[in-house]
Amino acid sequence: MRVAGGLLKLLRTGLVVGLAVAVLVYPLAAITGVGARQGAEALATLPAALRQSSDRYLPAQTTRVYAADGTTLLAQFYEEYRTYTTLAAISVNVRQAIVAAEDARFYEHHGVDFKGVARAFVANQKAGVVSQGASTITMQYIRNVLRDSARTPAEVNEATEQTGARKLREMKLAIELEKHMSKNEILERYLNVAYFGHRAYGIQAAAEVYFSKKPADLTLPEAALLAGLVQAPSSYDPADADPKAATTRRDYVIDRMVDLDYLSRADADTAHAEPIALRLTEPPNDCLATRPGWGFFCAMFRSWWTGQSAFGASSNERLDKLRRGGYTVVTSLDPRIQEIAQQQILKREKTGSPYALGQVAIEPGSGLIRAMAVNRVYSLDRASNGPHSDPRQRARMRGNYPNTVNPLLGGGDMAGYQAGSTFKMFTMLAALEQGLPLSTAIYSPKTYQSKYKTGRDSSAHCGDDFWCPSNASDSMTGQQTMWSGFGKSVNTYFVQLEQRVGAESAVRMAERLGLRWRTGIDQLQASPAKAKSWGAFTLGVADTTPLEVAGAFATVVADGVRCEPIPVMSITDASGKPAVDDKGVPVTNPRCAQVLSADVARGAVDAARCVTGYRATTGDCGGWSTAPRVYSTVGRPVAGKSGTTDDDRSAWFVGMTPGLTVAGFIADPDNPLHRVGSGNAGKPRETVAETLRDALAGTPVRDFVAPSPAVAGKSPAKARARTSNAKPTTGAPRR
Repeated sequence: MRVAGGLLKLLRTGLVVGLAVAVLVYPLAAITGVGARQGAEALATLPAALRQSSDRYLPAQTTRVYAADGTTLLAQFYEEYRTYTTLAAISVNVRQAIVAAEDARFYEHHGVDFKGVARAFVANQKAGVVSQGASTITMQYIRNVLRDSARTPAEVNEATEQTGARKLREMKLAIELEKHMSKNEILERYLNVAYFGHRAYGIQAAAEVYFSKKPADLTLPEAALLAGLVQAPSSYDPADADPKAATTRRDYVIDRMVDLDYLSRADADTAHAEPIALRLTEPPNDCLATRPGWGFFCAMFRSWWTGQSAFGASSNERLDKLRRGGYTVVTSLDPRIQEIAQQQILKREKTGSPYALGQVAIEPGSGLIRAMAVNRVYSLDRASNGPHSDPRQRARMRGNYPNTVNPLLGGGDMAGYQAGSTFKMFTMLAALEQGLPLSTAIYSPKTYQSKYKTGRDSSAHCGDDFWCPSNASDSMTGQQTMWSGFGKSVNTYFVQLEQRVGAESAVRMAERLGLRWRTGIDQLQASPAKAKSWGAFTLGVADTTPLEVAGAFATVVADGVRCEPIPVMSITDASGKPAVDDKGVPVTNPRCAQVLSADVARGAVDAARCVTGYRATTGDCGGWSTAPRVYSTVGRPVAGKSGTTDDDRSAWFVGMTPGLTVAGFIADPDNPLHRVGSGNAGKPRETVAETLRDALAGTPVRDFVAPSPAVAGKSPAKARARTSNAKPTTGAPRR
C-alpha cells in the first residue's frame, strides 16, 4: 500500500501515467470483473461505431467530387483527410511495423498488456516523468473513437484527459471489446483512425501524403517510417529539414520487427541503409483547390448540397456530412464543355477586367449543369486585385477582380444582374398561354405612353407621370407580331402585350420557370400588391443570375418541362449506397415538372428562332433581327434572345438548342452603374454562339418542333419554308 500511496502522490504532480495507478490501486478483478457486467454495460452505451462490425464501421472520411466522366477529380472535402482501407489492402510490412512500434504483445494479450503496464510503471518511476505509456492498440483505438464521436468539449476532455479514471475505463472497454472483435478487425480499424501527421488520418492517407502510393505498395522502410510517426507525428516529421529524428525512429521500429521475428537482421540492415525518400502530396481541400476555372461550379455544388435536407436538418449539419461522410460524388460538369466555355470567355475578356463575362450551360430535359465559366479566379486572396470600380468604395477596398469567391454565376446569395430584354420571353409565354397567338399584331410606335405610373423611374415619363418606354431605333416602328417583335426586341410591342395579359402574369411566369427575387425592391415589386403595376418587368429591370436564366430558357426548349438545375449525376455514401431522401428517392434524380404546355413552349421557340437568323416555321420574322449571325455560327438549329439594359450597364444573350442551353452576360458586379458600353455588349452573343458550336460538335443535329396552328395564328405574311441551309436574315440595332 506504501507503493500505491506513493503513486497517487506522483499522479497528483502529473508525473506518472494514470494507467499504472489504475492497475496498482484497483484489483485485477475490478478491471476484468465488476466484472464483465459493467464492461458490457459500458460498451452498450458507447457510440455505435465502437460496437458495429468491421464491414459497417466507417470513421470520418474524405468526400471526393468528380466531373461527369467519373474520373476527373474536381474537389475534395474533408475535416480529416481519410479513406477507409481494408486490412487486405494494406501491406504486411505496415501491419507488422505498427505492431512492433505500438504494441509488441498485441496478438498475445486480451486488450490490456499487464506486463507492459508494470514495465511502464517501473520506467516512469525511475525517470520521474512519463517516459513510457502502456496503452495497447485496442486501448488507443477506443480512445480515438471516444474522442472522434464526442459531441461536446467536455466529452473530448473526458476521452483524452490523463487520469487514472480514463485509463481504467479504457482498460475495461478494451477487454470487453476483444470479446466481440478479432485482432485483425481491431488492427484494421486502428490503422484507419490513427493520425500520421500532415493532415493524414489513416494509413491510406498517410501512404498518399508521404509517398504518393497505396498502402499495399509500401516498402519495409516506408512502412516502418509511417508506423513510427503515430507516437509523435510532429517530433518525427520526415519532411523536416533535418530528418535525423525520423530516421532514428524508423530504424528503431525496424529493429523491433527483428526482435519479433518479423524480418531477419540482414533485411533490417538493408532497410537501415535506405535513405528516406519522400514524395509529398498536399491533399486539396474544398473549392479553393480546384482546377483553374472550376471553382465557381464547385462552390455552386457546395451551396446546392447544403440546401438538401437528405444530408441533415441544418446547413451546418449538411456541410459536416460533406466533410466527414466519405461520399463519392459524380457531378454534371462536362470537362470538355467547361474547357470550351472557359476558353471562349477568356478569348474576349481577361481576368484582369472589372467586367465579368460569364456563361452557364444547362442540358434541357434533365437540368444538368454542364458548364459554369467566368473571367475570374476563384480565390480569397484579394491583395493584388485591381482598384474598385465604384469610386465611393475605392479608398476602402480593392475590387473583386481577378480574385473572388463571390457566386457571380448563381447558386449563392448574390442578387445577380438586370437581364434586359431576355425577360420578354416571360411576357410572350404568358400571352401564348392566355390564348393570344404568335400572329398577334400591335402597332408599335417609337415611344409609347403606357398605363403604368413611372414610380421611381423618372427617366422615361410622359403625360401625367406615366411610364413611356421607347424603342432602340426608328426602324422598329410599325405593325409587329410576336415573331418580329421578339426578333427585333421591340420594347413598345412588348409593353402593350404585357398590358393585355397583365404584368403580374409575366412575373408569375418567370417564377414558374425558376426565377427568384433577392433584392428588397424586386421582392416588393413582385408582391401581390405591386406586381400588377410592374410594367417595366417585361424589359428586364429585375436582377437575376445566368444560372436561373439558363434554367428558364432550357424549360422552354424542353417543351415546357422544367427541370431544376442540378449539379450532380450520382452520389454514393462511404458504404457504396446511393444517397436518398426521407422517401428513399435518390437525391440525384432529376426534379422535373411540366410547367407549360408543350404547344405554348414550341410557340415561344418559334419566335425565338427569329432572333438568331434561323427564321420561324410558322410566321414572318420581319426581315431583320438582333443576332442574325448566331445561326450561321452555330451551324445547326438554334433559337435565343439578346438583352441589354438602360445605358448598356449589362448585356446578355441566351442560346437554345434541343441539346444545350447557354446563358451569357457581361456586367460589373462591383458597380452596377459602370456601363459595359456598346463595344462590349456583343461579347455574350459571340461567346454563347461559339460555345454552342464547339460544345455540340460531333453530336446529332436536332431540330425544333413547330407549334400548332392554334398557337401560331394567321401570319400577316406567308410563312417561309425552312431548310437547314437557308440564308440568315440581316441584322439591325442591338437590343
